[in-house]
Amino acid sequence: MTTSHEPAARREPKPADRLLGPDEVAAFLGVPLRTIYRWRSRREGPRGFRAGRHVRYRLDDVERWLEDRSDAS
Repeated sequence: MTTSHEPAARREPKPADRLLGPDEVAAFLGVPLRTIYRWRSRREGPRGFRAGRHVRYRLDDVERWLEDRSDAS
């Protein structure tokens, strides 16, 4: 019996799956980096998560947060 050791096909990430750092989120939203950290500590900003020691945001979550904010106004 032989087994195949072919590498698994790589999945190309969709743009919405892209992970952003806090500095990229700040640039994307046009706000100071300090604001991103303040929102995170108050749980007011886009949903983020920890990847090891780093905070990351999914682009899709940031865009959804923006849409939710515009509907609220």
